[in-house]
Amino acid sequence: MKLDPKLKEFGNEQQAERLDAVNFYGSYSKAAGELGVAPNAIKQSIDILKRNAAIRGHSPEHDMTRVVPDGFKVNGVSTYYDKDGKASGQWVKSSADAERREQIIKDVFVAMADELPKMRPSKSPRVHADHLCSLYTMTDCHVGMLAWHKEGGQGWDLKIAEEVLTGCFEQMVLASPASSTAIVAQLGDWLHFDGMAAVTPTSGHSLDADGRFSKIIQISVKILRRLVDFCLSRHDKVVVLMSEGNHDMVSSIWLRIMFKSLYENEPRVDVIDSELPYYIYQHGKTMIGFHHGHLKKNDQLPLLFAAQFAPVWGSTTKRYIHTGHRHHTEEKEHSGVTVVQHPTLAARDAYAARGGWIAERQVSAITYHKDYGQVAKNTVTPEMLIEN
Repeated sequence: MKLDPKLKEFGNEQQAERLDAVNFYGSYSKAAGELGVAPNAIKQSIDILKRNAAIRGHSPEHDMTRVVPDGFKVNGVSTYYDKDGKASGQWVKSSADAERREQIIKDVFVAMADELPKMRPSKSPRVHADHLCSLYTMTDCHVGMLAWHKEGGQGWDLKIAEEVLTGCFEQMVLASPASSTAIVAQLGDWLHFDGMAAVTPTSGHSLDADGRFSKIIQISVKILRRLVDFCLSRHDKVVVLMSEGNHDMVSSIWLRIMFKSLYENEPRVDVIDSELPYYIYQHGKTMIGFHHGHLKKNDQLPLLFAAQFAPVWGSTTKRYIHTGHRHHTEEKEHSGVTVVQHPTLAARDAYAARGGWIAERQVSAITYHKDYGQVAKNTVTPEMLIEN
């Protein structure tokens, strides 16, 4: 077996390494054995390379040899042949490829996750109540935002974010019952911006940022791992949600992939894996749903969840949907479901301060019974950390 070495130009280093291994050892199975991965992983990498190459205009077996830049796609190829049947010229039409750009991002994240060290299984706490599930919601934390206390009332940067988010989270956990299951619900807008440029993803508005994006990622992952590990020390099972927000649509993808890979060897951790920005967990007869709040208003969610998750809706009697996005508290009971809107722990940035938007900074741990729904609630504010 001999693969086209030029395919390496259309993927990442890991995919290139796997292609070289196939060419050196002569087969997918032998290459997989030498690299210590499954043969299907080798095939998947090669398929990605071939697909990427063809989309960008490289497929010699089909006489496609004119390559367009990555992030673009070939819309059409016209090849002319001489009297001997050999290609003598070619026209190539191309355009920006939004789907390809998204796929590039996902492929990179999957490859990165494969190389992450895996967490070892840990011992479960001895005391826990199987009928209880504790929900720890963190929303609109805007890690990486820079806020000036003289402008918004409180400061916010990477150091403050780490102290406040981890401190308040641990206070929530310590104040909650010893439930068997915990849900770490990162409900979106965990990051203040979604790439190298400090702008909102959809509108391109400039944002105040604390540090480079790579540093923000390092702090973000450090905080989130601490939250999950702390829950593992107190609960038997930990469900992790990395929800899509309007500030971090792409980052929610790599966070989900990363944490699913990090804890794949830890049977007590379950990462909710959903491409849709609507999520659900069933605890006995209690339904717990999630949506950041950027795509649907609160009063639209009950009917959507009833239709989207009909089997869960039909098998439960207590139902709750949790949202964020609006940075303040609101709770309203609809027909058959209570929609809970959570506030943020983050300080106000310049945009919020100048707009006059004020909201109480707090987080709440809610404990659910498998039959009776909500049975306990504990609230923590940043001021409590100072007093303690």
